[in-house]
Amino acid sequence: MKKILVSECLYGGKIVRYDGGDTTETDPRFVKWKEEGRLVPVCPEVFGGLPTPRPDSQRVGDKVMAQTGEDVTREYTLGAEEALRRAEENQVAFAIMKQDSPSCGSKFIYDGTFTDTKIEGQGLAAEYLRKAGYTVFAEEDLDEAEKLLEKLEQNE
Repeated sequence: MKKILVSECLYGGKIVRYDGGDTTETDPRFVKWKEEGRLVPVCPEVFGGLPTPRPDSQRVGDKVMAQTGEDVTREYTLGAEEALRRAEENQVAFAIMKQDSPSCGSKFIYDGTFTDTKIEGQGLAAEYLRKAGYTVFAEEDLDEAEKLLEKLEQNE
C-alpha cells in the first residue's frame, strides 16, 4: 500500500494551525485513505518548535517572517527538514499539503505583506519535498492525487 504525506491540519484530530483553527479534509477519498492507514500526517511548523497558536508567518524571499517581525526561518527550516525525513522514512509516494501555507503551500503563498495578498509560490516544506523528487499536491488537487495513486498501485 502506497503512503501519502499530508499536512496534519488536513488530517485532523490535532489543532496545529497557526490560528488554532480546523481545516480537516472531508473529501470521501481523503477519508478513505485515512481509514486505510496510508496517510502520514506532518506539521512542519510544530516540528520546528513553534507553538499553537502562533503569530501569522509568511515567506519573504528565502526567509519566513512572523507578523510580529520575528525571523522564524530557522524553525521553518527545521520543520521542513523533519517533514522530508518522515516522507523518506515512510517511503511516501507523494504529498498533499495545505495550500497558501508558508510551510506547505504548493501553488500559492501569501506575499509577505500580511495584507491577504497571494502570489504564486511554495512553502518551505513543499520546496524541500519537491527538491527531493516528491510530487506535492494541494488539497484541491485530489482528482490528480487519486489518478497518480491508481497509476502507482497498478505498476506494483
